[in-house]
Amino acid sequence: MDDPKLAPSHGDRELLHSLYAEQGGVRGIFSSKVGDYATSRPSYPDGLYEALRDLGALPGVPSVVADLGAGTGLFSRGLLVRGHHVFAVELNAAMRAAADALLHGYEGYRGIAGSAEATTLDDGSVDFVTVAQAFHWLAIDATRTECLRILRPGGKVALIWNDRVLTDPLQIALESVFTEFGGKAREAVTTRETQAGVPLFFGGAPTSVIDLPHEQVLDHDGLQSLAFSRSYMPPRDSEAGRRAAQRIDAINRTYASTRSVTLRYRTVATVGRPRAPR
Repeated sequence: MDDPKLAPSHGDRELLHSLYAEQGGVRGIFSSKVGDYATSRPSYPDGLYEALRDLGALPGVPSVVADLGAGTGLFSRGLLVRGHHVFAVELNAAMRAAADALLHGYEGYRGIAGSAEATTLDDGSVDFVTVAQAFHWLAIDATRTECLRILRPGGKVALIWNDRVLTDPLQIALESVFTEFGGKAREAVTTRETQAGVPLFFGGAPTSVIDLPHEQVLDHDGLQSLAFSRSYMPPRDSEAGRRAAQRIDAINRTYASTRSVTLRYRTVATVGRPRAPR
């Protein structure tokens, strides 16, 4: 586990939010990126859902799950296709609308206009809480309190990431673009995006870790969308955005095989029931 002393601070989070103030803060930052996000972000491997079941985090079918920071519904969809009921809690209206469009046909789906810190769900109403690729945006203490409020006795939380394999040459090339064009927002996200806050969230409670290989295949347009789905990347139609797109084109030409590239990830989840601070 990472050293809790290295966990992201409240000041880190406030800096992160302030850097996105002109784009509407956390509530608005992804509004202009929804299309790119929905079409290019990686899904989650089948083995993750199986491991969550084996750990007892999904106690039966259907289980009732609150997916916090659900975004466009990528992780929620994996739960729904397996027969679970999902409250997809998302603060950003445009992201929530994309999730509604993707998932409205599932009987167990319900999109919720709320946040991880204030879900609007009833006390003791869910079996399981998930946070997939969104933990760095959240206030740790307030999210822990809310999870414990809405969980049923014995219910667990999973904090989940698709971590890029940064030793992979393609990921190294993309990282150079993100570093060049991401600016201060990129630095702030990187500080918060680590898993250093996980021990603080769980408060010393026992946890289990799932760690699985994962990969994603994208064509030329998909790689562009993946890059521009990042919160800190400039708008496509800006001068910086046009230069970034040229860099990504060059990366695609270098690494593409039969018009597609393969990106490598490690899907990592920490699962347990957080302990309230004394």
